[in-house]
Amino acid sequence: MAERASRDSVRAFSTSPCVRKSTRCGHTLFIQRAGFASPTPIQAQSWPIAMQSQDVVAIAKTGSGKTLGYLLPGFMHIKRLQNSTRNGPTVLVLAPTRELATQILDEAVKFGRSARISCTCLYGGAPKGPQLRDLDRGVDVVVATPGRLNDILEMRRVSLKQVSYLVLDEADRMLDMGFEPQIRKIVKEIPHRRQTLMYTATWPKEVRRIADDLLVHPVHVTIGSVDELVANSAITQHVEVITPSEKLRRLEQILRSQDSGSKVLIFCTTKRMCDQLARTLTRHGASAIHGDKSQSEREKVLNNFRSGRSPILVATDVAARGLDIKDIRVVINYDFPTGVEDYVHRIGRTGRAGATGVAYTFFCDQDSKYASDLIKILEGANQKVPRDLEDMASRGGGRGRKRNRWASRPDWGGSRSELDSRYSGRDASVRSPRGSRGRDDYGGRGRYDGETDGRSRRSARGRSRSRSRSDSRSRSPSPKRSRRHEATRSRTKSRSRSRTKSRSRSRSRSRSYTRNRRASRSRSR
Repeated sequence: MAERASRDSVRAFSTSPCVRKSTRCGHTLFIQRAGFASPTPIQAQSWPIAMQSQDVVAIAKTGSGKTLGYLLPGFMHIKRLQNSTRNGPTVLVLAPTRELATQILDEAVKFGRSARISCTCLYGGAPKGPQLRDLDRGVDVVVATPGRLNDILEMRRVSLKQVSYLVLDEADRMLDMGFEPQIRKIVKEIPHRRQTLMYTATWPKEVRRIADDLLVHPVHVTIGSVDELVANSAITQHVEVITPSEKLRRLEQILRSQDSGSKVLIFCTTKRMCDQLARTLTRHGASAIHGDKSQSEREKVLNNFRSGRSPILVATDVAARGLDIKDIRVVINYDFPTGVEDYVHRIGRTGRAGATGVAYTFFCDQDSKYASDLIKILEGANQKVPRDLEDMASRGGGRGRKRNRWASRPDWGGSRSELDSRYSGRDASVRSPRGSRGRDDYGGRGRYDGETDGRSRRSARGRSRSRSRSDSRSRSPSPKRSRRHEATRSRTKSRSRSRTKSRSRSRSRSRSYTRNRRASRSRSR
């Protein structure tokens, strides 16, 4: 039923008078000419609701067609209102990154050209001049990143008083990047009587909170599971537990096994590693993209990657979302991300629009805290779980248990009585070699933990001092040593007395000097 309603929506839009007039042939659907065959599940479910002017919260995995899910109802909304573009845009789409914003613009231009819908994109890192000229000419749709849109709003070069269709794309990513204050500032410039659509891949508490503030009685459309993070089952996932020194050799083996010209996307955690790896793989035609690149450099790298001139792209998480390139064959996680959500979005760059893909992930010991969550992702997508990964999870990697950084090693744990009984009869010099006692699992100096053995470092230090005093009292010193000790104590006392006397003299001198000054001032007056 929903799919039939979505087909009716497409047919109603494509056969409307304004669209038929703008197409060369009235019987040819411009959507089919743009390469659209049939709606995806998220489009089939959200189109009928959005076209009834209701607020929508759509939750679906990456690569499911969310972009056209809100663009087509927006085009219908524009044609129904027939607002003047001189008074500002009618549709506003907010996106977290420049790459995603320009990608949305490409889709809007491709599907809205036949309906004569004008669009522009506002994003940072590019000159403001061309963007401001587009706004001055007037546009129906504005796709923007929150930062650049706020800058232009402060310049008073755009008015949002006519916006009646607001879209928050990748809302969870925008909140992760700290755009919530900018989003709320933008929303204050938009009339309250509007239709708001929120499209997201996950549904955390932060997204729910902002949805409650910005949307009015929204209809929730969910494709897949909301509570569990699920990866695309069309992607074959290979997780390899290796050491950092083995990464480069294994990466070159994977690249050599691919067909010539296959597009490969490699993810790194840091910008430095991204540049270093791209230089190492120059002979394979690799290029790098990250946040420190200028917008022109980023666009050039992406264009070369799309065209196949540079078949290998090394990127940070700036390309983990919104990068929609249909024919990416392999995704390689050279460095594991800082969370399994980013892992799902990274591998989601392949296997898009019904295609299949392959993902390789290098997993090291420092990533062990994500082992348990990664196993859930693999099992949820019916993927093979490596035995090494299961062993790492069984040792405590990511089972919801936080490791105590300051906890001592198990060999040195236990109560005081256990330690005394364990080392009773041994010489104190062989109990623990210098530098090895008190070392924790992280190689740092350990300390006593009050929650584990009921002792603190301070109390232990106090006991050691008391023991040293008692031992010194129990020993009988020689007469010569005692006389020397008494002489030292007497000299120390005499020095302290002399210091006290000198301080009192200096204080009295300063007081007399102050009294004399005051007396001289009074006489002069």
